[in-house]
Amino acid sequence: MTTPVTWWWVRHGPTHAKNMVGWRDLPADLSNKAALERLSDFLPDQAAVVSSDLSRAVSTADAVTGTRHRLPHQQSLREFNFGDWDGLHWDEVATRDPALSRAFWEDPGDHQAPNGESWNQLAGRVSGSVDRINTNGHRHVIAVAHFGTILTQIARAGGMTPYAALGHKIDNLSVTRLDWDGRLWSIHSINHLP
Repeated sequence: MTTPVTWWWVRHGPTHAKNMVGWRDLPADLSNKAALERLSDFLPDQAAVVSSDLSRAVSTADAVTGTRHRLPHQQSLREFNFGDWDGLHWDEVATRDPALSRAFWEDPGDHQAPNGESWNQLAGRVSGSVDRINTNGHRHVIAVAHFGTILTQIARAGGMTPYAALGHKIDNLSVTRLDWDGRLWSIHSINHLP
């Protein structure tokens, strides 16, 4: 019998970067202790905690783990690999690759950042990791990850296009709850700020 799993997706703490951040390993600002405490109190106590292996996700996960069961970090839960765009301002990307950068956001799917990855590649690696964790017998999983990572799972659970999913706001330290009943996904809430 398959155990239902509730996923509590948490976006890492803010980096304050003003440009594209994918696989660059920027730290999170976790100085807002009250927000972290509210977040931890909101999340279920009997849960496994997993995060991307990037330090901004790891440190945020560590800040809310408490007595919860910590799973190993997962490289597969990283943000988009923006390749050559990582670290550039949005305007620089648009100037450098006008047609591609527009297609990447307006027609997401197979369009790939130079030396990076596409929406479909990101969604494939994240969904594969989620499917593996779903077989581990955990009833609740708190996953601390990134904007794009979370959006791929919203698209999956909601049966929506990547473009529609990209229209959702995912704030730092917000919680998106997705439920898997063992067969089907459903969306409980998106971008809740405790």
